[in-house]
Amino acid sequence: MTTKDPAEVPSETAILDITGMTCAACAGRIERALAKVGGVEAAQVNLVSQQARVEIDPKRANRAALEAAVVAAGYGVLPPASPASPMRLDRSGLEERDRRVLVRDLAVAAALTVPLLVLGMSHGAIPFADTWAGRIVQFVLGTGVLFGPGRRFLRAGVVAVRHLSPDMNTLVSLGALSAWAWSTVATFAAHWFAHGEHSAPHIYFEAAAAIVTFVLLGKFLETRARWRLGDAVRALHALVPALAHRVDGDASSIERDVPVADLRPGDRVRVRPGERVPSDGVVVHGSSAVDESLLSGESMPVEKGLGDRVVGGSMNTSGALLVRVEHTGRETALARITAAVELAQGSLAPIARFADRASAVFVPIVLVLALVTFGVWWSIDPTWGGLPVAIEYMVAVLVIACPCALGLATPAAVAVGAGRGAELGVMFRTGAAIEQASHIDTVLFDKTGTLTTGRPDVVAVEPRPGIGSEELLRLAAAVELSSEHPFARAVVGAVQARGLALDAATQFVAVPAMGVMARVGGFTVSVGKPEWLAQHGIDVAAVAPRVAALASGGVTPLLVARDRDLLGVIGLADALRPEARAAVKHLRSMGLRLGILSGDKQGVVAAIAQQVGIDEIAAELLPADKTRRIAETKDGGQRVAMVGDGVNDAPALATADLGIAVGTGTDVAAAASDVALLRGGLAGVPVAIALARATMRTIRRNLLWASVYNLLGLPIAAGAFAGLGIALSPVYASAAMSLSSVSVLLSSLMLRRFRSASGAEIVR
Repeated sequence: MTTKDPAEVPSETAILDITGMTCAACAGRIERALAKVGGVEAAQVNLVSQQARVEIDPKRANRAALEAAVVAAGYGVLPPASPASPMRLDRSGLEERDRRVLVRDLAVAAALTVPLLVLGMSHGAIPFADTWAGRIVQFVLGTGVLFGPGRRFLRAGVVAVRHLSPDMNTLVSLGALSAWAWSTVATFAAHWFAHGEHSAPHIYFEAAAAIVTFVLLGKFLETRARWRLGDAVRALHALVPALAHRVDGDASSIERDVPVADLRPGDRVRVRPGERVPSDGVVVHGSSAVDESLLSGESMPVEKGLGDRVVGGSMNTSGALLVRVEHTGRETALARITAAVELAQGSLAPIARFADRASAVFVPIVLVLALVTFGVWWSIDPTWGGLPVAIEYMVAVLVIACPCALGLATPAAVAVGAGRGAELGVMFRTGAAIEQASHIDTVLFDKTGTLTTGRPDVVAVEPRPGIGSEELLRLAAAVELSSEHPFARAVVGAVQARGLALDAATQFVAVPAMGVMARVGGFTVSVGKPEWLAQHGIDVAAVAPRVAALASGGVTPLLVARDRDLLGVIGLADALRPEARAAVKHLRSMGLRLGILSGDKQGVVAAIAQQVGIDEIAAELLPADKTRRIAETKDGGQRVAMVGDGVNDAPALATADLGIAVGTGTDVAAAASDVALLRGGLAGVPVAIALARATMRTIRRNLLWASVYNLLGLPIAAGAFAGLGIALSPVYASAAMSLSSVSVLLSSLMLRRFRSASGAEIVR
């Protein structure tokens, strides 16, 4: 087999929305059908999300071939969403229709089954039940349930047998049909049994009907629970308005309401107060405060004016805006985030391989076990009286053994975990990322833009005696106001944050890489490096020790002088993120090893490490050096997570077992990382790891429950403990089987209540 060069034949990913899946065996059957299509490199089908993710060679395979394979396997495929659509095609309409049909079938089945159970399980209390007329009534009721609401299982079971891939529907159909067929024969051919004590054999119409009804009830409860798995994605969908007010002329032109899917780059739309921005764009007229908390986590609205960017889905809170559309459809930030969450919910964690393998062989084994059970019990009593007993145990085995709970164990927990992560501002790329995050024992941080804000900030204001701190800052800011240097913006920002007024400055002069000077209040004020001020005859010897101390701690000193009089020192540094200390403390409490990999100077990195409480550092590293350090740590047996800004740390993020990108929601959606923190900065790192651990605990609990359930349920249903008076009728077996799947889903839904150990339920 020849290995293809990815550079020569780049693969594409096709997402198919499947209809008609009912159990894990369905997913396996579709995967096998897709794998047989030429050009398919990998296929993964998720029962919970009802999606197939297929990696294909576009030169040899296309969507039409994939859809044909799914249809040939006995299932349906929804049409793809239009590229102009802001979100993937919403399944809610189809799911609502299916829910109504399911509710109708359940109501009919229940209405017919309740009187049937009363008659069938009366055990002589109702004499009519044992008469010819009573048996005919039970036949009519049982037949109505099995071939009415139960026809969905019969039809799907036939499809499964036709494809030589028996599944849940096969087991349910065989169990219900076996009970019905025996009972029908016993009713209409009673003369066969008309001898001795067996003149009136027991019938099981109530068992056949109860199997269908309880399985329908389980499907109804399962559907309701599964609907809640997609709450996070539906919440993101709901942020996009259905209509946009498109303006075809200038700001005063008449607007027309058009579907958001009809917007194109270059269109201009009006957004009134209280409305959501329909698509990503730039403000071309008006000003307002826009709530962008869905992406940035900022609790306060952000002021927007001419030339500012706005994000689709954000809320306009005050003035009217005219926005020029830049990105539409699936290119918007919100659509990319939604697609990423859907991808994570629709993917499987590696641990799911166990359940998939078990489910693939489980149904054939059960069919054999059911036949063995029948043979054993009829051999114990090879009479007409023993036949119904053998059939009863065989039916119980067929019904209770459905592997649905096993198949739902992993994807249900992954779907809830990924959705809860999106609510908390943590976006897992795949189910594998969730599993990988749960195993992490070492977290390495980049410094600039990760532990720090990536921009200079005033961290020290040290005036000489007789000069106030505010006066020193005001004089420096008056000069720096005319400069575009990042240090200048930091000084001016510090003054503005304190609400101080600025004096006017004239005759501004800037010397690149040295400093600035200007006339302020009749004096010449200079701000810059010590050596530059010394060149102008200003004595800086008195502050030399302090300047050296600041520099050794990673702080850049700016000296401020008025004429030839030195007024003091302002220290600037790449400020620590406000949440950094708490995040590091939380990670340390989780038992994780922490370190810093940075390209900055040793002294600067050491100073930051001391502030946040990290002991292990490596400084003055090139990108290749970071990659090498991570590889060495992995070779030492550590599971490594690298936390970076997602841009210049791409090689390190890719090399680590888990790459975590810190950034804003607008740019992080496209970052090449395993986990993206949409808001809250570093506070999301412990939340991501804690949520991943909680998700994996839930998966293991689900798998344990599903496995133990089948291991205990099968021998009981087969009558292995009948001598001890412990047995399971088909009626109770069907109820137990249905509730097992529901219990796994409810167990997974408990993740929606996840809170991080630090109490950071919603990272903002």
